[in-house]
Amino acid sequence: MPMPMIFRQLFDPTSSTYTYLLADGGEAVLIDTVFEQAGRDAALVRELGVRLVATLETHVHADHVTAAWLHRAQLGSRIVLSAVAGAEGADRLLKHGDRVAFGARHLEARATPGHTDGCMTFVLDDASCAFTGDALLIRGCGRTDFQQGSAERLYASVHGQIFGLPDDCLVYPGHDYRGLTCSSVGEERRFNPRLGGDASVQDFAGYMRHLGLPHPKLIDLAVPANLRCGRPAGEPPPTAPTWAALGFTFGGLWEITPAALEEVAQGPAAVQIVDVREPAEFEAELGHLAGARLVPLGELGARLAELDRARPVVTVCRSGTRSAQAAVLLGRAGFAQVANLAGGMLRWRAEGRPAVGGQG
Repeated sequence: MPMPMIFRQLFDPTSSTYTYLLADGGEAVLIDTVFEQAGRDAALVRELGVRLVATLETHVHADHVTAAWLHRAQLGSRIVLSAVAGAEGADRLLKHGDRVAFGARHLEARATPGHTDGCMTFVLDDASCAFTGDALLIRGCGRTDFQQGSAERLYASVHGQIFGLPDDCLVYPGHDYRGLTCSSVGEERRFNPRLGGDASVQDFAGYMRHLGLPHPKLIDLAVPANLRCGRPAGEPPPTAPTWAALGFTFGGLWEITPAALEEVAQGPAAVQIVDVREPAEFEAELGHLAGARLVPLGELGARLAELDRARPVVTVCRSGTRSAQAAVLLGRAGFAQVANLAGGMLRWRAEGRPAVGGQG
């Protein structure tokens, strides 16, 4: 029996941007990525065991920089967006009606200009959902007063390309500033105060002329960067920590495997190993790592002065759960080089690695 399609809705709180992951048959696509969230998205792709084949942009964004270039550099994915967007460096430029495949599924690209010239809505093959970017928001829409904006074109786009979808087609927007996550075509056609109900194009154009919104704060940075598909201008791309071979988790933590920890646990520049279990556990059957400092999690905040901020820290517990919390605490306290031991002492001992005390 085939596995169901994987779907995840992700959120960037700084720009209130939604990023969407869809995967089928081991292949995944991301829609509207955010540069600062590239590590999060890459971790999710890795943890789900899928291959990122493409990043899609609904338009050239003015409020955040895309992670498309970074994902291509690190994961080998293709950059896909509208041919009308005017961006340089894309791998595929879409026209209205083109399809983007992943596994046995595909997204249909529908041109929905009006917020920008290059806006596209991506409709899943069975018309069960549509990713509308800024063309149609939940009870709203993108502004039309800059970046080739046109209220008349946006009205025609939404009514012609989105409102004609089935009523139960779910609408997943590019942003929401109130915490709303999803709507439907039927709801928006009926209740959207700008575009729905009996609103005419004249009503809509008059509404949009009087929004009085401030200029987007990041437009002078974001638009030029997004016209390069997120490629940094002159500065090197962000890199992973170099003090050890680390992995980044979907939960936002750097992790170190037992094998990688053994490589950096010895020598004059050895990492600091902080065991956050209780004293009885430290000496119990699992034992503890050689050179580990016992600092129970409940005491860690009061004992930060015992640690050297200039040296990397590896947090350890029984399973990796409490030590993950300890790693977050240390990061918030200003420790720049922190990693959690993946799987904790249970994994360490299961792999047959040496410990002080304990059994086996």
